[in-house]
Amino acid sequence: MHSLSDYDFDLPPELIAQTPLSERSASRLLRVDGDQLTDRQFTDIVELLNAGDLLVFNDTRVLKARFFGVKETGGKVEVLVERVVDNRTVHAQVRASKSPPAGTHIWLADAFDVVVGERAGEFYTLQFPADVFELIEAHGRLPLPPYIEHDADAFDETRYQTVYARHAGAVAAPTAGLHFDQALLERLRLKGVGFAYVTLHVGAGTFQPVRSENLAEHKMHSEWYTIAQETVDAVQATKAAGGKVVAVGTTSLRALESASQSGALQAGSADTALFITPGYAFQTVDRLVTNFHLPKSTLLMLVSAFVGYERIRATYAHAIAQRYRFFSYGDAMLLTYNV
Repeated sequence: MHSLSDYDFDLPPELIAQTPLSERSASRLLRVDGDQLTDRQFTDIVELLNAGDLLVFNDTRVLKARFFGVKETGGKVEVLVERVVDNRTVHAQVRASKSPPAGTHIWLADAFDVVVGERAGEFYTLQFPADVFELIEAHGRLPLPPYIEHDADAFDETRYQTVYARHAGAVAAPTAGLHFDQALLERLRLKGVGFAYVTLHVGAGTFQPVRSENLAEHKMHSEWYTIAQETVDAVQATKAAGGKVVAVGTTSLRALESASQSGALQAGSADTALFITPGYAFQTVDRLVTNFHLPKSTLLMLVSAFVGYERIRATYAHAIAQRYRFFSYGDAMLLTYNV
């Protein structure tokens, strides 16, 4: 078992992509197949996949989940919705100089009051006065990742969503999917690559650092996912025909692997706190499209499990040397399961 410090690396700050490229599919793509590293363009994914392969996308949609407001006392508050519980209730992170007690009100976005309820673990329960999704869309702000240094603008509101986003509920984008535009999807379809979808609502916990040097002590954040029977059928048909199941993003992979813990992929909805580290035996996913991840992150541990710890170290060293763009708005990798 590796420890947390084994997943650290030095990243020049200028390689952290602060804005998306003008075209979604204009990113670079680093192909990792065994020990072979090949520098490609993202549009080359059409030739790197075969007819009969299946791309599995996460069709979650990012909420405008960040609010600024004031407590009854006049103190300033920042709220980040973590999860929509029902159409009037959310769980949220609340940042304030003093924690607001249950029963008090918070005035958000200079527009409406929410009532503070009981704590739900590290989150607060907040009661909204009307439909949560309508108020979030009308008054919230898009929550860009903490390493992006500008406030979200109209361009971000378009580009920090995938072109196939359908089901609102995430507070962070499934960023591997940001590279796909409609023209590229059409080229893949014409080649005979299949498409299937899962929904995993990415939580703010995806940005939480791992604090324990002993990884066995880390408590993984929980996220909700759903997989339709149609997707299960597509995965089974692909494997039966000898095709590869290609997860687009670590969120799609976590949903598929969480639903495969019995040994076979199962349809349904559940919370997952699956923490994938080297030694994990993947059940369903054969290849993975993913961006480059933060040092000491659970996602770096996941990709190390997928292709091997030393191979990922070499991959990231190559990416830094070749000046790839990192993180949410950065470039991508295509990994083949091989440990």
